Order: sequence, then structure tokens, then C-alpha cells
Amino acid sequence: MNGHVKTPLVTRSGYNQLRDELDRLWRTERPETTRKVTWAASLGDRSENADYQYNKKKLREIDRRVRYIRKCLERLKVVDYDPQQEGKVFFGAWVEIENDAGKQLTLRIVGYDEIFGRNDHISVDSPMARAMVGKAQDDEFDVKTEAGQFTWWINKIWYNTDDRLL
Repeated sequence: MNGHVKTPLVTRSGYNQLRDELDRLWRTERPETTRKVTWAASLGDRSENADYQYNKKKLREIDRRVRYIRKCLERLKVVDYDPQQEGKVFFGAWVEIENDAGKQLTLRIVGYDEIFGRNDHISVDSPMARAMVGKAQDDEFDVKTEAGQFTWWINKIWYNTDDRLL
């Protein structure tokens, strides 16, 4: 593992997405791929059988992802929205920010396992997220990165309703 710290937090919606992916992999994709492997194996010479090779590889990938998600779901702590968070930036917040050049970004502060495939989600462990936690609307904050130090302003803060404990 690289030196990246991973705080074991996840939003309610992020946890549900991981759980749903695990369910889909285990109940649908794995049995379907297993059937294809069995079918391809029944055709004989496996060394020359592209269907067999491909589906066997796919099965290994599914199993690896299933193990990873199961470990995640065991270790992750779900952070539900709390009304006390209102008006301030905390884990799970959507934040609209702007810099002096007028560049605007809308970002959500989430757990490490929720950032992949999303360019609008940042890890709670990132310099940007760490710099804004606890801040309120109209506050300014500085972010230090390898590219230098940058000043941003918070225009707006809101929370997802699907992360509220019902």
C-alpha cells in the first residue's frame, strides 16, 4: 500500500452502492460466469478454448472484487447525516467552492472507497477536504498541494437526503 491514509468511513449511499454491487456480483454475474466456464470446459481442449480462458479470468476478477467488497463492508463505518452538520462542511457534505480566478467546483466529501469513477467526489483524507472540514458558507480556506497554495471560498453547503437515517 502506498503511504495514503484511508479513514474507514463511508456515506450511507456509498455503503448501499457497495452492498448492491456485492449482491449483483454474487447473485447474478458469478453464477452466469460459472455456467459459461462449465459449458466451455465441456467442449474439450481448454488450452485452445478462448471462451474458457476468458470466463475463467473473469471469474477470478469477480472473486477478487467480492473479497475486496466484503472486507470493505466489514471495516467501514457508515456515517449518517446528522442535523447538527447543517451549515458546516463535514463528511458527506456537498460543497460548491470558488477561487479568485472564478473557477467553481462542486465536490462531495466521501470515503476513499467512494471516489472511484466519480470526478465530483473527493476523499475525506485529501488536502482539499481536510482544509474545508468545519468551515461554513462564505468562509475562505487555503489548500496546500505540490502545485502550491490556493485560496478557495465556500459558496454553498448541502447534504444528501439519502444519507439521513430514517
